Amino acid sequence: MMRLPWWTAALAAGLLLAGCGGSSGGGKKDEGKGAGSAPPPASRATAAPAPAALPSSLTSQHLDWRRCKAAGNSTAPSGAWRCATLEVPLDWAEPGGRTIGLALIRARATGGHRIGSLLFNFGGPGGSGVSTMPYFEGSVSALHERYDLVSWDPRGAGASEGVRCRDDREIGAAETLDATPDTPAEEKAYFADAAAFGQGCRQAAGPLLAHVSTTDTARDMDLMRQVLGDAKLHYFGISYGTELGGVYAHLFPRRVGRLVLDAVVDPTADTVGHAENQARGFQRALDDYLKSTGQDPDEGSRKIAGLLKRLDAEPLPTSSGRKLTETLAVTGIILPLYSESSWPRLTSALKSAQQGDGSELLALADGYNDRDASGHYGTMSHSQRAISCLDDKQRPALAETKRRLADFERISPVFGDFLAWDTAGWCHGWPVPGQYDTPEVGAPGAAPILLVGNTGDPATPYEGARRMADELGRGVGVELTWKGEGHGAYGHGDDCVDSAVDAYLLRGAVPKDGKVCS
Repeated sequence: MMRLPWWTAALAAGLLLAGCGGSSGGGKKDEGKGAGSAPPPASRATAAPAPAALPSSLTSQHLDWRRCKAAGNSTAPSGAWRCATLEVPLDWAEPGGRTIGLALIRARATGGHRIGSLLFNFGGPGGSGVSTMPYFEGSVSALHERYDLVSWDPRGAGASEGVRCRDDREIGAAETLDATPDTPAEEKAYFADAAAFGQGCRQAAGPLLAHVSTTDTARDMDLMRQVLGDAKLHYFGISYGTELGGVYAHLFPRRVGRLVLDAVVDPTADTVGHAENQARGFQRALDDYLKSTGQDPDEGSRKIAGLLKRLDAEPLPTSSGRKLTETLAVTGIILPLYSESSWPRLTSALKSAQQGDGSELLALADGYNDRDASGHYGTMSHSQRAISCLDDKQRPALAETKRRLADFERISPVFGDFLAWDTAGWCHGWPVPGQYDTPEVGAPGAAPILLVGNTGDPATPYEGARRMADELGRGVGVELTWKGEGHGAYGHGDDCVDSAVDAYLLRGAVPKDGKVCS
């Protein structure tokens, strides 16, 4: 499957570094409906009934902050960081029932005049905040003076009952499947693999699989706020974290403090709309990349599409002994488009592939797929799929997907096919029904929420910020635009963006709606 993640560029950079080791998992990592119109009201998410009063065992729990331990092959964060476990209800409809533990990480504010806690979600869905937060610290040093920096692994991800739906051998075998089936046999294999993945998740996760939705996590955030001792929620959501922030604001508008949503997901787009948005966004980013190398975007895209067609017929050899397939090549092209600083790696990888060596593109694909040199895969894509298939109600059928193929190819000759097929395959045969077509984010009465859009963003195209502002409601969503490249805007070196965000979070200074940083 090819679903593209909504994750922070910092996380993508970490995966690029992981891919340098050379040796891929698959995942949709993160959009518009052609005209960007919202679906009819009946298809919008309806707010779940407010849970019963929470027991004091949850609201009065004491977090036991201790030195963080190393996760996997990574090193433990420095001494300033502490980790703890927050108990939350498995089922928010039964808050007095079974609980699960969420892994938290925190570093106390470094200066005086502390404002409170600033929660971070780095996207995915399913990304590990515990792993990413220390890596991101250097980008938020000014905020760290006044805020405790806090993040967590959302339910179903990482150390918070993380879902693992298949083993490394099964993941590697799935990578050999054609993600753009050309024959009935390939179609059968594609959909059989999707259904098998869902069954693996059901067996591994059990009852948790029905309780990993974005709404569940938004309720977790409010309990987190309460246990941390904050009257209002201060929050920095990136990529998918913007959708999570919007859902929180809808559920708890009066508890909104200072919320920044950077790289904003379009809340009006359904499953097909998100795929169209991403096809448009990644093609736009690819065009900008090609222009930066002196190439005509149309001609450059034709060359890349031709390479992919040849790989579909005959995969390329690599130095690892594995083959670079068409699907892995597309994956390798996608990852460096998350950050302009990675474009030179894409240039080198494409040149090598055109010359018959697929090693560099395979290394990039492995980074995206969180595969290390020993062949072990991470599980973010498993969590991502579990969360998004519980959120998304739509299950486009094969016939509908085939009817849309030409439209997707017109949007993007390089990425269109893959994203079109993904709409049918990603949640095919999923064992738990989805909850809504589009999330409800309307938050009348909430304090102003700062939305940061990047005109060159591939994964969450710029148009999503305006649509989120409209959905949040009049006087709530405040849009800040950066004319840049890559995924997200804050911390990318633009003083205009960083200063506006810092002023909002540190002093409550709300910029003028529509402010543009070039």
